[in-house]
Amino acid sequence: MDHEIRAEYDEGVLPHEDTPVKLWHMCRIGATTAMCGRQLAPAAATLPPDTWGTPKAEPFCFLCGAHYLREQP
Repeated sequence: MDHEIRAEYDEGVLPHEDTPVKLWHMCRIGATTAMCGRQLAPAAATLPPDTWGTPKAEPFCFLCGAHYLREQP
């Protein structure tokens, strides 16, 4: 399966270029539901999955990380 990392923002904050990210989540490409079950904004920032584990994708949802690891060979 193909994945992407999608941003979560503080409650009530709309995603913009300079909006601080509360937490990064792993999603399947094009999905707005994270692997942990959280619903994310369709307009949220995304990162490629190889950014996982780097400072650029911190802070990262630990539950999404665990689910992602289970899907990787």
